[in-house]
Amino acid sequence: MSPQPGWPDSPARDALQLIAEGVTQVAGFGVAAISVARDDGKLEVMAVAGSDAAREQLQGTRTPIDRLQRELAKADDWGLLRFVPHERLDPGIGDEWGWVPDLVPLDVPDAWHPLDLLIAPLLDEEGVLRGTLSIDLPNDGRRPGEAQRRVLNQYAEQAGRAVVTALEREGLATRVRLAEAARKIVRSASTGAGFSVDEVIAESRLALAEGFQAYGMWIQTFDEDGLGTGAIYSSDGTRIELPGELVGIAESAARRAWKFQRVEVVARELPFGPSITAEQGELTLAFLDSIGIGSILFAPLGAGPECLGNLVLTRIPGAPEWSDVEGAAALDIGHDLGRAILNARAFEREHQLVEELQALDTYKSQLISTVSHELKNPLTAIVGHLEILDSSADLDPHTRASLAAMDRGAHRLVRVIDDLLLLSKVGDPNNPVIPAPVDLHRVLDEVVDLTSVAADRKGLALIVEAPDGPMIALGDAEELTRVCANLVSNAVKYTPKGRSVRITLSRVGDEVVLSCSDEGIGISTEDQRKLFTEFFRSTNPEAVSQPGTGLGLAIVRRIVERHAGRIEVHSELGSGSTFRVFIPAAS
Repeated sequence: MSPQPGWPDSPARDALQLIAEGVTQVAGFGVAAISVARDDGKLEVMAVAGSDAAREQLQGTRTPIDRLQRELAKADDWGLLRFVPHERLDPGIGDEWGWVPDLVPLDVPDAWHPLDLLIAPLLDEEGVLRGTLSIDLPNDGRRPGEAQRRVLNQYAEQAGRAVVTALEREGLATRVRLAEAARKIVRSASTGAGFSVDEVIAESRLALAEGFQAYGMWIQTFDEDGLGTGAIYSSDGTRIELPGELVGIAESAARRAWKFQRVEVVARELPFGPSITAEQGELTLAFLDSIGIGSILFAPLGAGPECLGNLVLTRIPGAPEWSDVEGAAALDIGHDLGRAILNARAFEREHQLVEELQALDTYKSQLISTVSHELKNPLTAIVGHLEILDSSADLDPHTRASLAAMDRGAHRLVRVIDDLLLLSKVGDPNNPVIPAPVDLHRVLDEVVDLTSVAADRKGLALIVEAPDGPMIALGDAEELTRVCANLVSNAVKYTPKGRSVRITLSRVGDEVVLSCSDEGIGISTEDQRKLFTEFFRSTNPEAVSQPGTGLGLAIVRRIVERHAGRIEVHSELGSGSTFRVFIPAAS
């Protein structure tokens, strides 16, 4: 595997080329070549100097390291150099080197033979082979003497440092490039709250293709949630169709790869990894051949124990091979993308649930409105006929008591239906408030007048504190009147005899504030959490004993919210309650 796709045009390669050229110009040899060790156990020729023919045949060729080491075991030790006379080489080895000079040996004892091997293994500080300097075709046609060997050893030392430095620089550049790609993926994943799966992949695909210098890519997601979210996305953002057999192969291979936390490289010259069988690999290679792709890096996507898809990065024939560094980066990015996809799917499910709940709420509102309208007409007829019957002069006391009971029940049903209709109206998003100036001082006076009878009956003191003059808010007069009426009537209802209810009206900044405080039974902390929910009745037995539908405060909340206001409640059980309503003031 090649650790760096960017070598062909890199400064590091230029440095190696200069060293090779120095050998040919100063050390008295016609050809010098520098090779670099690859992760796949081969040496790749990166710089050739001195002969165009040698360069054409050697540049980019790859030789197995173990094959070279077998030959070096027969070599003479010349310091950093190793020399293997042609008579010690295995038969046919010259064909494997890729280039043999067209040279007729001199008729002298130390004559250079075309198959003589002079090579310097280039090692790092840990003694790991990082490359080789190969030298051929001496200008004088002789094997080098002591003086020439010293010069060659100096160049071998320089070449070793250059190769190690070049590999480190190119490895660092690769890691920086892949880290940048990973950073973009992580940023997409972390800032993608609210992103759909399509959007997460759209944010990621360019960073992936650029970061890995891939010819192309695609991402396959699995239909884990049964909602048809499995799809295959290409590098240009379009959904693509793979042969059905390959889709199944990719899915099963991804699950195995995720289980063992590994990536797979599929290429013609490589064995198939444990995640892909030989038969599956051949089918994959046939497909790659059909679309002009030389190799792929296959990485699973997932989060925790769950495999969610796979990432496929492609390169064309002749492109550098995939490195271990790139494989590790692809696996890390598979984790990042997996979390992003999992988050996106959770958001999509939540969004779908919200839509379903909204549809259900709309249906509930429509049902309440329809039923209320259907009940209102017959109830109006019932109330009217009860009034007619009650006006008859020949009714006995028992009948008149029954009519009175029916009338009370009918009027209670009318109030419930009116509350339901109002609840439906103020909860309808298609029925917005048309704001107009409303004098809340005047509204409050009217509400207090209407409530004073019930307050007097209980001996309650209604205390109103408001500045002189109008107190103008923006909103719907009828709805704001209902807010005041519900709060004041509740305070009167739940306050014991002989106590007081205090109502204040004030202007605070850009808002008009209505406050209603009582000395009543109070509301528990647990009940306060559900206080503004439709049909909620307190768990306090004293509150339950009072008649009510549980709709009054729900209506108040909806009206306040649709007026762009807010409501606050402060209460302790047994110590009374204070409700504060904030409504935008008119300028």
